[in-house]
Amino acid sequence: MAAGAAKSLRGQLRQTEGGAAALELQDKRSIALAGDEPTIGVLNDPRLKDADFEVMGHFDGAARFAIDKIHTRSLFAHQDGKRLMVTYWCEICYIRTYTPGDCWCCQEWTTLDLREPGTPERVP
Repeated sequence: MAAGAAKSLRGQLRQTEGGAAALELQDKRSIALAGDEPTIGVLNDPRLKDADFEVMGHFDGAARFAIDKIHTRSLFAHQDGKRLMVTYWCEICYIRTYTPGDCWCCQEWTTLDLREPGTPERVP
């Protein structure tokens, strides 16, 4: 595929100690992943290590894939035959975010909350 053409890419999410992430495709090729800072935060979340993972974006070279910005909802995990959006949830404040970290309100660590696209928000 030509560099720059929009695409989705699916494989096993691999993480390294240096903070780099890659998708290992079915044919065992490894494609390096790049993205904005919040996207890199998701890719390095240890709770997603080795997940069946899909990213949206475009090739930025033969073995490098640039993921669309975090606000475009370009990160998905596949579980039990379902394509699930990667989100994070604060059980205390009922705040959803799209990258892991401390809740901006209470400072508690957010919970990984994989959701089907279009699912209504939780209510207290």
